[in-house]
Amino acid sequence: MDGQGRIYLKRLALSTFRNYGALSIDLDGRHVCLFGANGAGKTNLIEAISQLSPGRGLRSAGLPDMARVEGGAAGNSWALGATLFDGDMDRLIRIDASIEGGGRGKRSMQVDGSTATANSMSELVRIIWLTPAMDRVFAGGATERRKFLDRQTLAHFPIHARHSTAYEKAMRERNLLLERDFADPVWLDGLEERLAEHGAHIAFHRAQTVSRLQKAVDIRPDGAFPKADLSLEGAAEEAFNAGQTLSEVQDMLKAALKDGRRRDARAGRTLTGPHRSDLVVIHRPTGVPASLCSTGQQKALLIGLILSNARALESEEHLRNPLVLLDEAVAHLDPDRRAALFDELSALKGQAWLTGTERSLFDGFNDRAQFFEVAAGKVDPV
Repeated sequence: MDGQGRIYLKRLALSTFRNYGALSIDLDGRHVCLFGANGAGKTNLIEAISQLSPGRGLRSAGLPDMARVEGGAAGNSWALGATLFDGDMDRLIRIDASIEGGGRGKRSMQVDGSTATANSMSELVRIIWLTPAMDRVFAGGATERRKFLDRQTLAHFPIHARHSTAYEKAMRERNLLLERDFADPVWLDGLEERLAEHGAHIAFHRAQTVSRLQKAVDIRPDGAFPKADLSLEGAAEEAFNAGQTLSEVQDMLKAALKDGRRRDARAGRTLTGPHRSDLVVIHRPTGVPASLCSTGQQKALLIGLILSNARALESEEHLRNPLVLLDEAVAHLDPDRRAALFDELSALKGQAWLTGTERSLFDGFNDRAQFFEVAAGKVDPV
């Protein structure tokens, strides 16, 4: 399976992570199928892999929350090590991540023994995932769709996380300031400058990601996973799609924030900006909004979008091919759709990790995958 452009993990080791005391798995480059009873620790394994990317990981959990609980007491440290095969450079890369100490904890990362950051890690590997918690992306509110879009965006633009964090911080400070009887306009100007700067970058990254994703959707052949028509609702994102520059959108946001001060003070929150935007998804075969589709159609759309994003990342020359993490994604697919999913994953240059309760769910992979049974903190090859 070694070859140009291929990206995969050859080894994964965990220490005091979730329900694992100590674990080491050797891999051969094929896709990885994890099966076992609910609660056995399958999702914990792929959550560990997600810690190699920027952001809060697959479950959005706090770093200390991932430490193993022993004797009824929660630990305050964990570590993981991974050996990554980089087909572009034909070399193996050693990656280590860990936290130590209580409180909120801080993730430390190393690449081949040298200190690294989660953002710099994205230069080595991109990671995308689909979990059962994301099944309500279309049926839920705009917040769920923004989270989904921002996760896809982060794989294309790792700096998106930094802009999002800075934007949220500036918005909280502005909201607190507006609660006062008298808010210093100079202070507000400064906060709104920061909001506009980071908000413009957030909107730009989202618009670029949706454009790339739509192109990838369009060139995928028709098949088991329906195509979607995507668009963004939000003044800043729409401005980028209309051809405005970053500075023009930044100026637009800054003016809108200043004009909306009294309204926002009455509302108790900021009502203008990319934190209010929404991703619109249409089920192309029927022309029906995804929110009105059946549960099965929504799941098929989600899988199609994840596969399309993997293709979009592969098509960008300056980006790494992604690892794809699919948690319980095959559980409710019929045999034909499972076979189609396995075929599409096998056409990718990145490794896929899948979880399920039964070995038989992955029979369609045949010899294209390695199979591991997970039970009570142990992982055994089958």
